[in-house]
Amino acid sequence: MEIKAGLSALVTGGASGIGKGLALALAEKGVFITIVDFSEERGREVATLVEKINSKFHSKLEHPSAIFVKCDVSNSKSPTGDLAAAFEKHLLTYGGLDICINSAGIGNPIPFNKDQTDGTRSWRYTVDVNFTAVIDCTRLAIKTMEAAKRPGAIINLGSASGLYPMYADPIYSGSKGGVVMFSRSLRLYKRQGIRVNVLCPEFVETEMGLKVDSKLIGLMGGFVPMEMVVKGAFELITDESKAGHCLWITNRRGMEYWPTPSEEAKYLTRSARFRRRSEFKAPSVKLPESFEKIVVQTLTHNFRNATSIVRTPLRLPVKPNHILVKILYAGVNASDVNFSSGRYFGGNNSDTASRLPFDAGFESVGIIAAVGDSVTDLKIGMPCALMNFGSYAEFVMVPSKHALPVPRPDPEVVAMLTSGLTASISLEKAGQMESGKVVLVTAAAGGTGQFAVQLAKLAGNTVVATCGGAAKAKLLKELGVDRVIDYHSEDVKTVLRKEFPKGVDIIYESVGGDMFNLCLNALAVHGRLIVIGMISQYQGENGWTPLKYPGLCEKLLAKSQTVAGFFLVQYGHLWQEHLDRLFNLYSMGKLKVVVDPKKFIGLHSVADAVEHLHSGKSVGKVVVGVDPAFLPQVAKL
Repeated sequence: MEIKAGLSALVTGGASGIGKGLALALAEKGVFITIVDFSEERGREVATLVEKINSKFHSKLEHPSAIFVKCDVSNSKSPTGDLAAAFEKHLLTYGGLDICINSAGIGNPIPFNKDQTDGTRSWRYTVDVNFTAVIDCTRLAIKTMEAAKRPGAIINLGSASGLYPMYADPIYSGSKGGVVMFSRSLRLYKRQGIRVNVLCPEFVETEMGLKVDSKLIGLMGGFVPMEMVVKGAFELITDESKAGHCLWITNRRGMEYWPTPSEEAKYLTRSARFRRRSEFKAPSVKLPESFEKIVVQTLTHNFRNATSIVRTPLRLPVKPNHILVKILYAGVNASDVNFSSGRYFGGNNSDTASRLPFDAGFESVGIIAAVGDSVTDLKIGMPCALMNFGSYAEFVMVPSKHALPVPRPDPEVVAMLTSGLTASISLEKAGQMESGKVVLVTAAAGGTGQFAVQLAKLAGNTVVATCGGAAKAKLLKELGVDRVIDYHSEDVKTVLRKEFPKGVDIIYESVGGDMFNLCLNALAVHGRLIVIGMISQYQGENGWTPLKYPGLCEKLLAKSQTVAGFFLVQYGHLWQEHLDRLFNLYSMGKLKVVVDPKKFIGLHSVADAVEHLHSGKSVGKVVVGVDPAFLPQVAKL
C-alpha cells in the first residue's frame, strides 16, 4: 500500500509517545487522521497539528483532515467514550479505513505481587490497555475495513519486551508478548486484503520510556529514535508481502524480522494449502524395454562435444531397496561443464578417463514408476526429487534412501534442488546469517541467486545484488532487492565503495575471478564470504584454471574475516529439511521461484540448455522437460 494523500488512518494512543509520532508522520504524507486517546487536551492538540500539516495537501475539504475522539480503550463501553463509536465516526467522516495503528499502552505502576487494589487499576488495567484493547481495536478495524470493502493495514504496537523478558515489569512484558503472538496469528486475513503486523521497538524517548533506568538505556545503546520507529511502521504498511510479521527495532541490531525463517521452520507444519498441493494424481507410466539417457563420452568442458544420447535396456525387476523413477524435469547447472570434464571425480585425468562413459545430470523430479523389495515408505505414483548423477535420462534407478519426497514434480521444485538448497543451507551454515546485516549476492538473477536474495531479505537484511542487464535488474527489484547493481550500466566497485563504506557483512559469491577479488575487498570487519562457485572460470580453451590470490591471508587476518567454501554434496543430511522449508515458504507466497522462460524439451535439447546458461542470458532456473508426452498433463504450481 502506498502511503499517500487522501488515505485515512485511526491511531489509538495518538495523543503522545509513539502514537503521536506516527500520527504526525502520516500527516506529512497527507493522510487524514482520527486520534483516539484518553487525554482530551493533548489529543485535540495533536489533531490541530495534523490539520496544520495536512493543509499543505488539502485546500478545500468537506470534512476535517483530523478528528479527535476521547476514549478509554480498555473499556469498549466506557462512559468516557465508546470504542466502537470511534471507528464508526471515522468511517462516516472518511468513507473507509486504510490504516489502523493501535498504539495505546501503559506501564504497570505497582509490582503485581504487591497489588492491593484487586487488580482493577494496576496490573489488570495494564493488561486491559496493552492487550485486551489491541484485540478489540483490531476486531473493530477489520470490521470497518470489511464494511468499506477496501484493503487495509493494521499495525499493533508490541515491544521488544514482548520478545524477551523484562524483569522489572513482567505484566508489561507479558501483555506485549500477547500482542506479538495475537498479531502474528492473523496472517490469513491477507486473503481479504487486510494485513495485520506488529512493531516491536526497544525503548523510545517518550514519557513512558523516560521512566526506565538510564543505566539500562545506556546498556541497550540508548533510545531508539522516533524516525526509526516511523521507518519500520511505514515498511510494514507499504510492503504488501508483510502480513503476520513482527518487526523488531533496536539500536544495537537495527531493524530485523522476528523470528528468522530458520527459527520459524522449527514449529511450522505444512498448511492445508500445502497438503492440497500434495494431492498429486500421477499419470500412468508404461515401462518400456529401453530408454534414453545422456552420457559423457570424452572429457572436455565443452558439454556438447563431451556428451551423447544413448539408448540402454531397462533392467527389471527393480533391485531390492531401490526405486525406478520416471524423470519429468531435469535441472541445468553451471557445473555441468565441470562434470563433463571429470573434475568431480578427483584424481588425475587417466583415473577419470577410466570411468568413461558415465551418466550426466545432477538433479531431477519425476514420479516413482516401480519399487523394489523391502521398499515400504515409497509407493508407485509418488512424486519425488533426485539429486544424483544420471538425471539427464528418461528413467533412473536409485537407492530408495536417495529419494526426496515432494508435493509435485514441477519445474519450480527442480529450481529448489541444487539452486535453492545451496542458497538455503550455505547462508545458514557457511554464512551464519543473522538479521540486520548487509548481504551481497553476485549473479543474483540466476538459478541460485534468486533464492539467496529472497532468503536474505526474509531474514531481515539489507540486500544488494549484481546482475547484467535491465531485464535481470527488473526481476531482482521485484524480488525485493534493496540495491540492484547492473554492471552493464554501473561500476560495481564504485557503488559498493560509495554506498556501503563500512563494507558488506555477508557475500554470496558464484562468479569468481575479478568479481571474487572485488568482493573480498568489499568485505566488512567480521565479514563472511561464501564461495559457492566460480562460473566465470569454468569454460575456456584450457578449461578451469585455478587462480592465485596473493595476500589473501593478510587481508583475512587484518579484519577477522572468513572465506568459506560450500559444496552441496557434503550437506546431504540437510537436503530434505531445507527442501521442505523452501516449499513451505513458496506455498505461503513468501518465496517466488523464477524458471527461465526459454523452453527446452527432450534430452536432445540439454546441450542447448547448458550453453544458454553459460551465455549469461538466462533468467532464473534453466530447466529441461525430459518427456514432452508427459508435460501437458502436469499442472503447474
